[in-house]
Amino acid sequence: MLKNFWYAVEFADRVTREPRKVTCLGQDFVLYRTEAGAPVCLSDLCVHRGGALSMGTVTGDCIACPYHGWQYDSDGVCVKIPANAEGRTIPRKARVDAYPTVERYGMVWAFLGDLPEAERPPIPALPEHDDPAFKAVQYEMVVDANYERTFENVVDASHTPFVHGTSFGNPDKPQIPDFRIRQTEWSAEADIELSPPLPKGIWGLLARRKPRPDYVTVTNAWYLPNIVKLHVRLPIGDLLLYDFNIPLSQDRTLIKILGYRNFFTGSWADANTRKRIEKILLQDRPVVESQRPELLPFDLSDELHVRSDGLQVAYRRRRQELMKQGWWVGGNDIITGDAPRRTATVIASPARRDNPELASAWVHKARTEGDPR
Repeated sequence: MLKNFWYAVEFADRVTREPRKVTCLGQDFVLYRTEAGAPVCLSDLCVHRGGALSMGTVTGDCIACPYHGWQYDSDGVCVKIPANAEGRTIPRKARVDAYPTVERYGMVWAFLGDLPEAERPPIPALPEHDDPAFKAVQYEMVVDANYERTFENVVDASHTPFVHGTSFGNPDKPQIPDFRIRQTEWSAEADIELSPPLPKGIWGLLARRKPRPDYVTVTNAWYLPNIVKLHVRLPIGDLLLYDFNIPLSQDRTLIKILGYRNFFTGSWADANTRKRIEKILLQDRPVVESQRPELLPFDLSDELHVRSDGLQVAYRRRRQELMKQGWWVGGNDIITGDAPRRTATVIASPARRDNPELASAWVHKARTEGDPR
């Protein structure tokens, strides 16, 4: 799992003044909004006795732990300990990790890492979100597979005739013509020519009135750390799916999807669009859940690749580079108790690096590399 990236952790319309628990990279977070409406993301782990802040209450811009009422502001600093006698100060260590948070493209994004602002990778652009010609729908599903398996599945064009059959692929024309990959430091995409059959249902009725091309151009793309795009140019218009593959743990993934279409843009067609998205995911799910090994190999040579796997290979090469830079969630991100030896993931926030004098002001510390616990 990669850290030091912006992660879209929740649909924006679900983040309110009520605390909301979300999970990403194996860590629990609490989301809420300030009185001004700004989203806040804190580690869901009170430093006093490990209470879940997501079970607490929001007052003003602060959130209170449900266990002993400790209140933390939006920067993660404890500002009130109800049990303290008058005049007693709040310990410097009374703070939780707060993560930079923004709202964009209908999602709440949290930067999960400790890089300074100037060094953070960008949030990818989703231009369709602000285009009035497109209508958006939301969908989500949990898959019992590693997020990199679900991530790679979407950019893999060659699986469609076999996993999706005539509903999305064409078993009679499974060949993938050579394609050119356009790659940046944080993304890769390719235009791929496929020959899918006409869509069924109400989409098919309109498609039959249009000239039928010999092939359609499908754009498959990935954006680090966990987003994939599928852009299908149908005879009736454009359909774009952005999949946010959120790693709940090493072997469970929450897939949140923003789907955009510039045809049948009335709300009456939203349910039909979600039904089609669901059908695709239900076809993919048993396949990716059965893949072995469950985690992507670290070495490229451990799995066989062919020309049609170009986007996946580009991702794995870039992933190797970032792992060498220490951007992989590992031993330093795990806190461990001595008795019993249970663990929790805590990604260090930027404040730990920005304020060296506060580096030791957190009770929960990561274990060191090589710690056998």
